[in-house]
Amino acid sequence: MEMETKTVVLYPGVGVGHLSPMLELSRGIHHHGGGAVAVAVVLVEYPFGDPGFAAAVARARSTHTSVSFHVLPTPPPSPPASAPSSGDAEDDHPMVGLLRYLRATNAPLRDLLRSLSRPAHALALVLDMFCAHALDVAAELAIPAYFLSATGAAALAVFLAVPGLRAPAGAAFRDLGDDAVLPFAGVPPLEVSQLPPGLADDGALCQASLRLAARVPDARGILVNTFEALEPRAVQALRDGLCVHDRPTPPIYCIGPLVSPGAAAAAAGEDDAHECLRWMDAQPDRSVVFLCFGSMGAFPKHQLAEIAAGLESSGHRFLWVVRSPRGGGGGGASPVMDPADDPLEELLPAGFMERTKDRGLAVKSWAPQAEVLRHRAAGAFVTHCGWNSTLEGVTAGLPMLCWPLYAEQGLNKVFLVEEMRLGVEIVSRRSRAAGDGEDGSGEVVTAEEVEKKVRWVMGDSGGARELRERAAAARDKATEALADGGPSQAAFVEFIKDLEAASNDV
Repeated sequence: MEMETKTVVLYPGVGVGHLSPMLELSRGIHHHGGGAVAVAVVLVEYPFGDPGFAAAVARARSTHTSVSFHVLPTPPPSPPASAPSSGDAEDDHPMVGLLRYLRATNAPLRDLLRSLSRPAHALALVLDMFCAHALDVAAELAIPAYFLSATGAAALAVFLAVPGLRAPAGAAFRDLGDDAVLPFAGVPPLEVSQLPPGLADDGALCQASLRLAARVPDARGILVNTFEALEPRAVQALRDGLCVHDRPTPPIYCIGPLVSPGAAAAAAGEDDAHECLRWMDAQPDRSVVFLCFGSMGAFPKHQLAEIAAGLESSGHRFLWVVRSPRGGGGGGASPVMDPADDPLEELLPAGFMERTKDRGLAVKSWAPQAEVLRHRAAGAFVTHCGWNSTLEGVTAGLPMLCWPLYAEQGLNKVFLVEEMRLGVEIVSRRSRAAGDGEDGSGEVVTAEEVEKKVRWVMGDSGGARELRERAAAARDKATEALADGGPSQAAFVEFIKDLEAASNDV
């Protein structure tokens, strides 16, 4: 009799921030599955154009040779959702189009899963939250489905609780006032202004988000990229069923931190290492401030000038990853791809690179972040608070300066600063010079704020020393979580057991 083979199909949606934890999940499945579980990753190309998609797929294939990769064919255009429209520009928000696109991929996903399913071959599906509507495909094919949360437990607790809080309120949270405090279980008090815009108002993005959140409890289980010691209150609230309204919460598996091992550059050899790592090798221990804002974090030139002036005035060593401004030159960052690729000399103030060459380095677009953060010379991390970056900062034991840009990053900032106490906020202010909006107003982080926070985090005050001590303790807890017998390893074993039970139930 032919022995049954099991394949776990990972469906990360789009974006490097969602693919990376799925790829790390594949390592854990191979390790804990003892070679009896195969892994396939299903990818979809970004519908609004991503010139780096092919390269990202090629890198993933080269570094995860035991994983099979499948790129779904582009589905035909789908009509707009039938949900009531708010009649404003929110209806055309790129995320609304992206979610509609992902729902349209259900048909080619169904075809792929049918091709992978054959006699004596069991399947399970792990979905990104953005792909929640693929639960319909899993149900049709009788495939057990799980979610992997690309956010931490606290952000997940907020997301799952929003539909239940919205129902009795009977109105958008923003109608309550920006300073209204919302009672989410397991997290610090949150004001409406701290929510992602897509959850605070009543536009098309909010309605789409509510529909996604309502689907998550339909899964067999939820994998969370965190470890219990980092977010104990939020994890407990999820497990106690305090976040989902009027329905049971699926089992919660805290299997993180799922972060890149960061060994690619070292394995390649010194001659092939990125220039910034060679530069870091020449710097003193814990002396460099690393600034990086994720794969989509880009600023307009006036904000780049403020950062440059602040770094120059701080007197501290720095490594800064600079991306070209998005089209339109607005403030902050946007999740919309933009192929602009201006030279560094045209992005930064005249003479800046020459004046700071003895203690600073600016690199264009990308740096091997995991390797940089774990380098002995790294002393602090200026981050956009994306969850992958947050966990990389935690596992490196670095204090963080928090500069959120979009999506749930503002929530992560609150949790980092107020709950975990591993970061300090970089504060922006209103400025007409920011040129964001029709009246010319917008948010800007001044050079003085950059200088002040860099000097503080790299200084020797009691507060800075305590922050560094807490960061080192969190790093040690992360190591313990992933060690043999640690809570994250134990959760992974429980997940693998449930996969076995799920295949027997089908």
